[in-house]
Amino acid sequence: MSGHTLVAGIGNVFLSDDAFGVEVAHRLAGRSLPEGVRAEDYGIRGLHLAYELLEGYDTLVLIDAVPIGQPPGTLAVIEPEVDADEGVPVVDAHTMNPDVVLATLARLGGSVGRTVIVGCQPADLREGMGLSPAVAAVVDDAADLCLEVLAAVAVEAPPAHPPEGGTSR
Repeated sequence: MSGHTLVAGIGNVFLSDDAFGVEVAHRLAGRSLPEGVRAEDYGIRGLHLAYELLEGYDTLVLIDAVPIGQPPGTLAVIEPEVDADEGVPVVDAHTMNPDVVLATLARLGGSVGRTVIVGCQPADLREGMGLSPAVAAVVDDAADLCLEVLAAVAVEAPPAHPPEGGTSR
């Protein structure tokens, strides 16, 4: 895999299904990841994530509860159009909105080549600990989906070291 990839589980563990990304990141921590890939739970630490991305990552895979208008527990892979210059709210150290994190990163002079979101339709975002049954049932599937996304990113990336006499794309 070319460069470095960060897989960031995000969400608030005190808001039921919002903890989806955190749970999936914990599952990925126990799995073998491709070389150059790091998975971590960022919870609600948006500013921390923005500063981490300044270290230079080619790809960011965010795992999050995302309202997609489907039945609870539905998984989706979303590759958003990122425009850091669009009107973005003021930074809050505890805001985990991907738009705010990426805009903060841009304001700090950094960027990520590609962002992919592995999302899950939540059933419940009210105060409370623990995932709803529909979302808890797909945590392992989401970890598998993250590995599929990482494999696809690796195939699409140019080789880290071009073959003898060859050039990188």
